[in-house]
Amino acid sequence: MTIEKTATELKHIYKSLSWQLLEVTENAAIAAARAAGQGDKNLADRAAVDAMRTALSHIPGVSSNIKIGEGERDDAPMLFIGEKIGEGDVNIDIAVDPLENTNATANLNSGAVCVLAAAPSGGLIQASDTYMDKLCVGKDAADYVDIRLAPEENVRRLAKALKRRDNRELTITVLDRHRNEELIKRLRSTGARVRLILDGDLMPSVFSCFKGVGVHAVMGIGAAPEGVISAAAIKLLGGKMQAIWKPKDETDEERLRKMGVRLGEVYTQDDLAPADNLIFCATAVTPIMTTSKAVLEGVSFFPGGAKTDSLVITRGFMNFVPTTHVLDPLVFEEEKSEFRLY
Repeated sequence: MTIEKTATELKHIYKSLSWQLLEVTENAAIAAARAAGQGDKNLADRAAVDAMRTALSHIPGVSSNIKIGEGERDDAPMLFIGEKIGEGDVNIDIAVDPLENTNATANLNSGAVCVLAAAPSGGLIQASDTYMDKLCVGKDAADYVDIRLAPEENVRRLAKALKRRDNRELTITVLDRHRNEELIKRLRSTGARVRLILDGDLMPSVFSCFKGVGVHAVMGIGAAPEGVISAAAIKLLGGKMQAIWKPKDETDEERLRKMGVRLGEVYTQDDLAPADNLIFCATAVTPIMTTSKAVLEGVSFFPGGAKTDSLVITRGFMNFVPTTHVLDPLVFEEEKSEFRLY
Protein backbone atom coordinates (compact mmCIF):
# COMPACT_ATOMS: atom_id res chain seq x y z
CA MET A 1 0.00 0.00 0.00
CA THR A 2 1.48 3.34 -0.99
CA ILE A 3 1.91 5.93 1.72
CA GLU A 4 -0.07 8.46 -0.30
CA LYS A 5 -3.36 6.65 0.37
CA THR A 6 -5.63 8.65 2.67
CA ALA A 7 -7.50 7.09 5.59
CA THR A 8 -10.76 7.34 3.64
CA GLU A 9 -9.23 5.64 0.60
CA LEU A 10 -7.80 2.87 2.77
CA LYS A 11 -11.16 2.28 4.40
CA HIS A 12 -12.87 2.06 1.02
CA ILE A 13 -10.21 -0.24 -0.44
CA TYR A 14 -10.27 -2.65 2.48
CA LYS A 15 -14.04 -2.74 2.70
CA SER A 16 -14.17 -3.79 -0.96
CA LEU A 17 -11.17 -6.10 -0.62
CA SER A 18 -12.67 -8.00 2.30
CA TRP A 19 -15.53 -9.21 0.12
CA GLN A 20 -13.18 -10.11 -2.71
CA LEU A 21 -11.03 -12.13 -0.31
CA LEU A 22 -14.18 -13.79 1.01
CA GLU A 23 -14.77 -15.11 -2.50
CA VAL A 24 -11.27 -16.61 -2.34
CA THR A 25 -12.06 -18.71 0.73
CA GLU A 26 -15.55 -19.53 -0.56
CA ASN A 27 -14.18 -20.87 -3.86
CA ALA A 28 -11.54 -22.87 -2.03
CA ALA A 29 -14.13 -24.36 0.32
CA ILE A 30 -16.41 -25.42 -2.52
CA ALA A 31 -13.48 -27.02 -4.35
CA ALA A 32 -12.33 -28.85 -1.22
CA ALA A 33 -15.88 -29.99 -0.43
CA ARG A 34 -16.19 -31.62 -3.83
CA ALA A 35 -13.16 -33.75 -2.94
CA ALA A 36 -14.24 -34.36 0.65
CA GLY A 37 -15.04 -37.85 1.89
CA GLN A 38 -12.78 -39.57 -0.64
CA GLY A 39 -10.20 -40.56 1.95
CA ASP A 40 -7.49 -38.56 0.17
CA LYS A 41 -6.41 -35.46 2.09
CA ASN A 42 -3.94 -34.44 -0.62
CA LEU A 43 -6.71 -34.44 -3.24
CA ALA A 44 -8.83 -32.04 -1.19
CA ASP A 45 -5.82 -29.92 -0.28
CA ARG A 46 -4.77 -29.59 -3.90
CA ALA A 47 -8.28 -28.61 -4.93
CA ALA A 48 -8.41 -25.87 -2.28
CA VAL A 49 -4.95 -24.56 -3.19
CA ASP A 50 -5.70 -24.40 -6.90
CA ALA A 51 -9.02 -22.64 -6.34
CA MET A 52 -7.49 -20.16 -3.93
CA ARG A 53 -4.55 -19.33 -6.16
CA THR A 54 -6.86 -18.80 -9.14
CA ALA A 55 -9.22 -16.57 -7.18
CA LEU A 56 -6.37 -14.47 -5.77
CA SER A 57 -4.94 -13.96 -9.25
CA HIS A 58 -8.29 -12.61 -10.46
CA ILE A 59 -8.67 -9.81 -7.89
CA PRO A 60 -8.34 -6.68 -10.03
CA GLY A 61 -5.64 -4.17 -9.12
CA VAL A 62 -4.19 -6.28 -6.30
CA SER A 63 -0.82 -7.99 -5.95
CA SER A 64 -0.68 -10.57 -3.14
CA ASN A 65 2.51 -11.66 -1.41
CA ILE A 66 2.31 -14.94 0.52
CA LYS A 67 4.01 -14.20 3.85
CA ILE A 68 2.75 -17.27 5.70
CA GLY A 69 1.96 -20.50 3.90
CA GLU A 70 2.24 -24.18 4.66
CA GLY A 71 4.78 -24.94 2.02
CA GLU A 72 7.68 -23.45 0.13
CA ARG A 73 8.49 -23.70 -3.54
CA ASP A 74 9.63 -27.33 -3.50
CA ASP A 75 6.44 -28.43 -1.75
CA ALA A 76 3.95 -27.68 -4.55
CA PRO A 77 0.98 -27.51 -4.81
CA MET A 78 1.01 -25.50 -1.59
CA LEU A 79 0.91 -21.74 -1.69
CA PHE A 80 4.57 -21.24 -0.89
CA ILE A 81 6.20 -18.56 1.22
CA GLY A 82 7.35 -15.70 -1.00
CA GLU A 83 4.97 -16.51 -3.86
CA LYS A 84 3.49 -13.44 -5.54
CA ILE A 85 0.04 -13.67 -7.10
CA GLY A 86 -1.67 -11.10 -9.29
CA GLU A 87 -0.59 -7.75 -10.63
CA GLY A 88 -1.79 -4.43 -9.36
CA ASP A 89 -0.97 -1.20 -7.56
CA VAL A 90 -2.39 -2.38 -4.22
CA ASN A 91 0.16 -4.65 -2.55
CA ILE A 92 -1.06 -6.87 0.25
CA ASP A 93 0.46 -9.56 2.44
CA ILE A 94 -1.38 -12.84 2.82
CA ALA A 95 -1.17 -15.46 5.57
CA VAL A 96 -3.02 -18.49 4.32
CA ASP A 97 -4.12 -21.99 5.15
CA PRO A 98 -5.92 -23.15 2.00
CA LEU A 99 -7.38 -26.13 3.87
CA GLU A 100 -7.07 -26.32 7.64
CA ASN A 101 -7.69 -29.89 8.86
CA THR A 102 -7.18 -31.97 5.73
CA ASN A 103 -7.80 -35.20 7.64
CA ALA A 104 -11.31 -34.07 8.56
CA THR A 105 -11.97 -33.20 4.92
CA ALA A 106 -10.75 -36.57 3.67
CA ASN A 107 -13.06 -38.39 6.09
CA LEU A 108 -15.93 -35.88 5.92
CA ASN A 109 -15.63 -35.06 9.60
CA SER A 110 -16.20 -31.68 11.24
CA GLY A 111 -13.54 -29.00 11.62
CA ALA A 112 -12.28 -28.27 8.10
CA VAL A 113 -12.00 -24.67 6.96
CA CYS A 114 -10.40 -22.52 4.23
CA VAL A 115 -8.94 -19.41 5.80
CA LEU A 116 -6.68 -16.41 5.22
CA ALA A 117 -5.60 -13.14 6.76
CA ALA A 118 -4.54 -10.10 4.77
CA ALA A 119 -2.78 -6.83 5.55
CA PRO A 120 -1.03 -3.95 3.79
CA SER A 121 2.52 -4.76 2.72
CA GLY A 122 4.63 -5.33 5.83
CA GLY A 123 1.59 -5.90 8.01
CA LEU A 124 2.13 -9.62 8.71
CA ILE A 125 5.20 -11.38 10.04
CA GLN A 126 7.06 -13.78 7.75
CA ALA A 127 8.20 -17.12 9.10
CA SER A 128 8.64 -20.72 8.06
CA ASP A 129 6.18 -23.57 8.49
CA THR A 130 7.12 -24.46 12.07
CA TYR A 131 5.54 -24.67 15.52
CA MET A 132 4.68 -22.22 18.27
CA ASP A 133 3.44 -22.47 21.83
CA LYS A 134 0.18 -20.50 22.02
CA LEU A 135 -2.10 -18.90 24.57
CA CYS A 136 -5.29 -17.34 23.22
CA VAL A 137 -8.08 -15.68 25.21
CA GLY A 138 -10.81 -13.14 24.66
CA LYS A 139 -10.97 -9.49 25.63
CA ASP A 140 -12.21 -10.09 29.19
CA ALA A 141 -9.18 -12.19 30.11
CA ALA A 142 -6.57 -10.33 28.05
CA ASP A 143 -5.05 -8.46 31.01
CA TYR A 144 -4.96 -11.46 33.32
CA VAL A 145 -3.11 -14.37 31.69
CA ASP A 146 0.53 -14.74 30.65
CA ILE A 147 2.10 -17.62 28.72
CA ARG A 148 5.20 -17.40 30.94
CA LEU A 149 3.16 -18.39 34.00
CA ALA A 150 2.38 -21.95 35.05
CA PRO A 151 -0.80 -23.32 33.42
CA GLU A 152 -2.36 -23.73 36.87
CA GLU A 153 -1.89 -20.01 37.55
CA ASN A 154 -3.34 -19.08 34.17
CA VAL A 155 -6.43 -21.20 34.90
CA ARG A 156 -6.84 -19.40 38.25
CA ARG A 157 -6.49 -16.02 36.57
CA LEU A 158 -8.83 -17.00 33.76
CA ALA A 159 -11.50 -18.02 36.25
CA LYS A 160 -11.12 -14.69 38.03
CA ALA A 161 -11.30 -12.71 34.79
CA LEU A 162 -14.42 -14.54 33.61
CA LYS A 163 -16.01 -14.44 37.08
CA ARG A 164 -16.19 -18.23 37.40
CA ARG A 165 -16.52 -19.58 40.93
CA ASP A 166 -15.41 -23.05 39.89
CA ASN A 167 -12.65 -24.08 37.47
CA ARG A 168 -14.99 -26.79 36.19
CA GLU A 169 -16.92 -24.05 34.45
CA LEU A 170 -13.90 -23.36 32.24
CA THR A 171 -13.15 -25.17 28.98
CA ILE A 172 -9.60 -25.07 27.62
CA THR A 173 -8.98 -26.30 24.07
CA VAL A 174 -5.71 -28.14 23.39
CA LEU A 175 -4.37 -30.05 20.39
CA ASP A 176 -4.19 -33.76 21.18
CA ARG A 177 -0.46 -34.20 20.65
CA HIS A 178 2.30 -35.94 22.58
CA ARG A 179 4.09 -32.59 22.95
CA ASN A 180 1.07 -31.27 24.91
CA GLU A 181 0.61 -34.24 27.27
CA GLU A 182 2.16 -32.55 30.31
CA LEU A 183 0.12 -29.39 29.73
CA ILE A 184 -3.09 -31.41 29.45
CA LYS A 185 -2.33 -33.24 32.69
CA ARG A 186 -1.65 -30.03 34.57
CA LEU A 187 -4.76 -28.29 33.21
CA ARG A 188 -6.95 -31.20 34.25
CA SER A 189 -5.41 -31.16 37.73
CA THR A 190 -7.02 -27.73 38.24
CA GLY A 191 -10.50 -29.12 37.59
CA ALA A 192 -10.88 -27.24 34.30
CA ARG A 193 -12.41 -29.12 31.41
CA VAL A 194 -9.99 -29.85 28.60
CA ARG A 195 -11.34 -30.25 25.10
CA LEU A 196 -8.87 -32.25 23.03
CA ILE A 197 -8.99 -31.70 19.29
CA LEU A 198 -7.35 -33.99 16.77
CA ASP A 199 -6.43 -31.20 14.33
CA GLY A 200 -7.08 -27.55 13.64
CA ASP A 201 -6.53 -25.11 16.50
CA LEU A 202 -7.01 -22.04 14.28
CA MET A 203 -10.76 -21.54 14.59
CA PRO A 204 -10.87 -22.46 18.30
CA SER A 205 -8.25 -19.75 18.84
CA VAL A 206 -10.51 -17.23 17.11
CA PHE A 207 -13.56 -18.47 19.03
CA SER A 208 -11.77 -17.80 22.32
CA CYS A 209 -12.80 -14.18 21.64
CA PHE A 210 -16.49 -15.12 21.35
CA LYS A 211 -18.87 -15.43 24.27
CA GLY A 212 -21.25 -18.34 24.58
CA VAL A 213 -19.43 -20.89 22.40
CA GLY A 214 -17.59 -22.79 25.10
CA VAL A 215 -14.01 -21.83 24.19
CA HIS A 216 -12.55 -19.96 27.15
CA ALA A 217 -8.92 -20.35 26.07
CA VAL A 218 -6.65 -22.21 23.68
CA MET A 219 -3.30 -23.41 24.98
CA GLY A 220 -0.45 -25.59 23.79
CA ILE A 221 1.93 -26.12 20.91
CA GLY A 222 0.49 -26.05 17.40
CA ALA A 223 1.43 -24.94 13.91
CA ALA A 224 2.85 -21.45 13.42
CA PRO A 225 1.08 -20.55 10.14
CA GLU A 226 -2.29 -21.07 11.81
CA GLY A 227 -1.01 -19.03 14.75
CA VAL A 228 -0.27 -15.98 12.61
CA ILE A 229 -3.68 -16.17 10.92
CA SER A 230 -5.35 -16.56 14.33
CA ALA A 231 -3.42 -13.55 15.61
CA ALA A 232 -4.93 -11.30 12.95
CA ALA A 233 -8.48 -12.26 13.93
CA ILE A 234 -7.76 -12.09 17.66
CA LYS A 235 -6.30 -8.60 17.27
CA LEU A 236 -9.37 -7.44 15.35
CA LEU A 237 -11.65 -8.89 18.06
CA GLY A 238 -9.75 -7.27 20.93
CA GLY A 239 -8.49 -10.53 22.43
CA LYS A 240 -5.00 -11.57 23.43
CA MET A 241 -2.59 -14.02 21.87
CA GLN A 242 0.87 -14.85 23.14
CA ALA A 243 3.22 -17.19 21.33
CA ILE A 244 6.74 -18.57 21.62
CA TRP A 245 8.33 -20.04 18.50
CA LYS A 246 9.23 -23.73 18.70
CA PRO A 247 11.57 -24.72 15.82
CA LYS A 248 11.33 -28.29 14.56
CA ASP A 249 15.08 -28.78 14.36
CA GLU A 250 18.38 -26.89 13.98
CA THR A 251 17.77 -26.20 10.30
CA ASP A 252 14.37 -24.75 11.09
CA GLU A 253 15.89 -22.68 13.90
CA GLU A 254 18.46 -21.20 11.55
CA ARG A 255 15.81 -20.39 8.96
CA LEU A 256 13.72 -18.57 11.55
CA ARG A 257 16.72 -16.55 12.72
CA LYS A 258 17.44 -15.48 9.14
CA MET A 259 13.84 -14.33 8.86
CA GLY A 260 14.37 -12.11 11.89
CA VAL A 261 12.40 -14.20 14.39
CA ARG A 262 13.51 -13.69 18.00
CA LEU A 263 13.54 -17.20 19.41
CA GLY A 264 12.66 -17.55 23.07
CA GLU A 265 10.78 -14.25 23.20
CA VAL A 266 7.04 -13.90 23.66
CA TYR A 267 5.21 -12.62 20.58
CA THR A 268 1.79 -11.02 20.83
CA GLN A 269 -0.95 -10.51 18.26
CA ASP A 270 0.57 -7.07 17.61
CA ASP A 271 3.94 -8.62 16.79
CA LEU A 272 2.51 -11.31 14.54
CA ALA A 273 0.05 -9.01 12.77
CA PRO A 274 1.29 -5.43 13.29
CA ALA A 275 -1.00 -3.78 10.71
CA ASP A 276 -4.11 -1.85 11.67
CA ASN A 277 -6.02 -2.61 8.47
CA LEU A 278 -6.33 -6.39 8.78
CA ILE A 279 -8.79 -8.70 7.06
CA PHE A 280 -9.73 -12.20 8.22
CA CYS A 281 -11.85 -14.55 6.10
CA ALA A 282 -12.83 -18.14 6.86
CA THR A 283 -15.24 -20.45 5.02
CA ALA A 284 -16.17 -23.82 6.50
CA VAL A 285 -15.76 -26.94 4.39
CA THR A 286 -17.33 -29.15 7.07
CA PRO A 287 -19.13 -27.90 10.21
CA ILE A 288 -16.95 -25.98 12.66
CA MET A 289 -17.96 -27.24 16.09
CA THR A 290 -17.32 -26.14 19.65
CA THR A 291 -18.36 -27.94 22.81
CA SER A 292 -21.84 -26.46 22.53
CA LYS A 293 -22.71 -25.70 18.91
CA ALA A 294 -21.81 -25.51 15.23
CA VAL A 295 -20.54 -21.96 14.75
CA LEU A 296 -20.17 -22.37 10.98
CA GLU A 297 -22.02 -24.87 8.79
CA GLY A 298 -20.16 -26.82 6.14
CA VAL A 299 -20.59 -26.60 2.36
CA SER A 300 -23.82 -28.15 1.08
CA PHE A 301 -24.56 -28.92 -2.56
CA PHE A 302 -27.91 -28.88 -4.35
CA PRO A 303 -28.98 -29.00 -8.01
CA GLY A 304 -27.10 -26.22 -9.80
CA GLY A 305 -25.44 -24.70 -6.77
CA ALA A 306 -23.91 -24.76 -3.33
CA LYS A 307 -24.23 -22.98 0.00
CA THR A 308 -21.34 -21.78 2.11
CA ASP A 309 -21.07 -20.34 5.61
CA SER A 310 -18.27 -17.87 6.33
CA LEU A 311 -16.88 -15.46 8.88
CA VAL A 312 -15.44 -12.09 7.84
CA ILE A 313 -13.68 -9.75 10.26
CA THR A 314 -12.16 -6.36 9.47
CA ARG A 315 -11.38 -3.33 11.60
CA GLY A 316 -14.61 -2.46 13.39
CA PHE A 317 -16.67 -5.03 11.48
CA MET A 318 -17.57 -8.70 11.87
CA ASN A 319 -20.18 -10.66 9.98
CA PHE A 320 -21.33 -14.24 9.54
CA VAL A 321 -22.00 -14.68 5.84
CA PRO A 322 -24.24 -17.43 4.45
CA THR A 323 -24.01 -17.45 0.65
CA THR A 324 -25.86 -19.28 -2.10
CA HIS A 325 -23.66 -19.92 -5.15
CA VAL A 326 -25.16 -20.61 -8.55
CA LEU A 327 -22.74 -23.08 -10.13
CA ASP A 328 -24.90 -24.17 -13.05
CA PRO A 329 -27.55 -21.54 -13.93
CA LEU A 330 -29.49 -23.87 -16.26
CA VAL A 331 -29.86 -26.65 -13.72
CA PHE A 332 -30.52 -24.13 -10.95
CA GLU A 333 -33.42 -22.66 -12.94
CA GLU A 334 -34.81 -26.00 -14.10
CA GLU A 335 -34.87 -27.41 -10.56
CA LYS A 336 -36.22 -24.17 -9.08
CA SER A 337 -33.48 -24.50 -6.49
CA GLU A 338 -33.93 -20.97 -5.23
CA PHE A 339 -37.28 -21.98 -3.70
CA ARG A 340 -35.91 -24.94 -1.72
CA LEU A 341 -34.41 -25.13 1.73
CA TYR A 342 -31.28 -27.20 2.06
